[in-house]
Amino acid sequence: MKRSLYFIHIISAFVFSCHPPTEKGLKDEFQDKFFIGVAVNGRQINGSMPKADSLLNLHFSSLTSENGLKWSNIHPKEGEYAFEFGDNYVRKGEEMNAFIVGHTLVWHQQVPTWVFQDQDGSFLSKEELQDRMNEHIETVVGRYKGRIDGWDVVNEAFEDDGTWRKTHWYLILGEDYIAEAFKKANQVDPEAELYYNDYNVWKPEKRQAILKMAQNLREQGIRIDGIGMQGHYRLDHPSLDQIEAAILDIHQAGFQVMITELDVDVLPRPSDFDGADLTISIEDSEIWNPYTDSLPSAIQEKLKNRYTSLFGLFSKHSDKISRVTFWGLHDGSSWLNNWPVRGRTNYPLLFDRELNLKVPFNSD
Repeated sequence: MKRSLYFIHIISAFVFSCHPPTEKGLKDEFQDKFFIGVAVNGRQINGSMPKADSLLNLHFSSLTSENGLKWSNIHPKEGEYAFEFGDNYVRKGEEMNAFIVGHTLVWHQQVPTWVFQDQDGSFLSKEELQDRMNEHIETVVGRYKGRIDGWDVVNEAFEDDGTWRKTHWYLILGEDYIAEAFKKANQVDPEAELYYNDYNVWKPEKRQAILKMAQNLREQGIRIDGIGMQGHYRLDHPSLDQIEAAILDIHQAGFQVMITELDVDVLPRPSDFDGADLTISIEDSEIWNPYTDSLPSAIQEKLKNRYTSLFGLFSKHSDKISRVTFWGLHDGSSWLNNWPVRGRTNYPLLFDRELNLKVPFNSD
């Protein structure tokens, strides 16, 4: 079968809502290649969205916590943890017999101000912030030890040009904050896989900086198992060659490759923003939100072709890739409805707002 038809053949083999128990889903079709994952929110794993429950069980072999395990949600105040989402999330993953990923322990976004400052508003010393980070990792990883299979330990530490992102973590702790985070995570749960995760890894300068950091950790005897390549792509960008070069470089450097946060933005943008920098946010405008009622058939076809090409590439390198994770279960839950322009109607995933497989993926 031609590679360009491979993914559509798989996707068109099923219709979401009325399958017999023996019907194959995505996870079954790719079981000999890599895990098929999805990022989930609270309603999608606590039983309050029945169609979501069916969708998860049929099609996905891996779960990633979209926002529920980020610092601001699980550790909103000093000395106060909120484990309801985490407990439900892990329980759901276990019920599915899924590979469970914790996202994320150390990131510069969605972190409460108190993490970096004392009660007077002054920034903490290096030792104080290190203690605060260690306590967070020990508590969160420790609670789910032996149950969460892999952790995104550090997220988005580099700019696209390969320089260090000047976050509070970096400015207070220096470059060693990544090493300390990985050491602590490994100490708490030596059986869990540990990853670094970032967007635009297809850009050579950024990728080289990430690999240099990861190789330096290993030279220090610090365990890092893999590098997550966030797949926030557009209909025609980046090229397959650019994505393939990243897969090959990471594999050749000796690290596990994961395609994380996969989606395809189908809407125009006011500038050439790439990746997932949440500091970028632009007010809604009809110019940037042209498909409020439905997606034109021509754009639907482009979306199908893009996913077909991407999964053809991922299948080609299935010996190097351990997991492909969609960033959101359906269009209505996608972060791309609010980035880089707020309040839009986007269509970046395989399933529509009613949790049905989209028409282009449901026909030969």
